[in-house]
Amino acid sequence: MTQVSDPSETKTNLDERAIAQAMFCQTLSSTELQQLSPGALAYLGDAVYELYIRRYYLIPSKRIQAYHQQVVSQVRAETQAHHLNQLLPFLTSTELDLLKRGRNAAASRPKRIDPDTYQRATSLETLIGYLYLSDLHRLMELLDYLKIESTNIC
Repeated sequence: MTQVSDPSETKTNLDERAIAQAMFCQTLSSTELQQLSPGALAYLGDAVYELYIRRYYLIPSKRIQAYHQQVVSQVRAETQAHHLNQLLPFLTSTELDLLKRGRNAAASRPKRIDPDTYQRATSLETLIGYLYLSDLHRLMELLDYLKIESTNIC
């Protein structure tokens, strides 16, 4: 039997979402966004991306070590570069320009990673950071396109 939810309950849920968005994702003016360096956007984007991946693997419940292994496999530069490739067909010209800014900001890199891979990963993080601050709806739309590996770690 399908249970119809109370309309006041739906309004409460929407209010809670609005509060959560206000607390965690305050949009910035275009002037403020332009003042942020690509490195600052990538720094934020890295955290947002990791949180998204952590949330993705949260269900079904598993041991902390299993969560960690799954998340680490997805937040590696190589996987981020792969995810960027998945998103490229869906990006606007403005978003593609932002990727170039992020790529050019990736000056130093860990020795184990090839420079192109690191630049693409940094580009993705820059885009995610920018969209997190400017257009949360668009960010979620793009993240929904990702084909995230489902590993069976218990």
